[in-house]
Amino acid sequence: MKIPFSYIVRNVTARKLTAVLTAGGMALVVYVFATVLMLAAGLESTLVATGREDNVIVIRRGSQSEIQSGIDRRQANIVESNPEIAVGPDGQRLVSKEPVVLINLQKRGSNKPANVVIRGVTAAGLELRSQVQLVEGRMFRSGTSEVIAGRAIANGFQGAGVGETLRFASRDWTVVGVFDAGRTGFNSEIWGDAEQMLQAFRRVGFSAVIFRLVDSDRFDAVKQEIESDPRLTLEAKRETRFYADQSESLSKFISYLGTTISVIFSIGAIIGAMITMYASVASRTAEIGTLRALGFPRRSILAAFLVEALLLGLLGGVIGLAAASTMQAITISTMNFQTFAELAFSFKLTPKIVVASLLFALGMGFVGGFLPAVRAARLRIVDALRAA
Repeated sequence: MKIPFSYIVRNVTARKLTAVLTAGGMALVVYVFATVLMLAAGLESTLVATGREDNVIVIRRGSQSEIQSGIDRRQANIVESNPEIAVGPDGQRLVSKEPVVLINLQKRGSNKPANVVIRGVTAAGLELRSQVQLVEGRMFRSGTSEVIAGRAIANGFQGAGVGETLRFASRDWTVVGVFDAGRTGFNSEIWGDAEQMLQAFRRVGFSAVIFRLVDSDRFDAVKQEIESDPRLTLEAKRETRFYADQSESLSKFISYLGTTISVIFSIGAIIGAMITMYASVASRTAEIGTLRALGFPRRSILAAFLVEALLLGLLGGVIGLAAASTMQAITISTMNFQTFAELAFSFKLTPKIVVASLLFALGMGFVGGFLPAVRAARLRIVDALRAA
């Protein structure tokens, strides 16, 4: 004989206050757990979305980022001559040789300093990033000390708004436009003319060469050709893979730290669930004896109390996830461990996080309810009825 599910649900709803308090404790833990995973997912999504699958980025072999890379003009010209590079509508090859430098700017409001990426781009470089849209002002003019700023930089840093002036590399640079790159890492950069950036920072070479393939399926062959060329000490990566690697260190740190904190917090929630379920067993001793007398076996009693605890966990999980989902409207800014530059990104709730959070909540409910359920199942009929 099995105890009806409706009976289990009525037992949960009959003790509204204790049920709400127990589920609320679990909800707080799930909120922290889901928010941390959303933070890591948002970071990964932002950087992966920064690249395109048919774009290739070439950097110096062994470099972890564009900041650390260096490519001289001879090597850049060899890469640029590759026949697999696509040609744009204007007949120009879609390849951009770019210097990338870190500078220090003051944040608006707090005046705290932070590193910001300065990227020198070409006309082809702008075409390679189709997700970038100018939303305010105009494009910078080649050969001038004009720059455009990503939306996150324009909103978050002093001197980065349209019409304002930035001072770096011993020059004054006028911000003539603001661009939006969607939820990508380009929103956290400042762009200007590549040759002007080379002169201003006294660079003789580039940080990276970016180009688009005629056929994306030919990437492995192009990669092999570049990396095996004895004249080059370079490596090629798909742009999506390159930016995914940029998120790895910080993403893992956030995930490990957040999971550790969530597990510690979950101990309190499990203890709360256990106390609630023990109290439920104590107050329903006579009821348990009656169920046993009516012929319900011990395993049905055990299952009923476990399901009750799992329902409390599921309720807490749903509430916690609902609260965590509101964080998607928030954009935060932090330093990327890989590039040491400021990066703005948003929380992202994925199906995988939803499943993981609900399983985590059910796990808390199961652990918290197991011992009380065993106690309920072990009650002898005579002892239970006598307690009534």
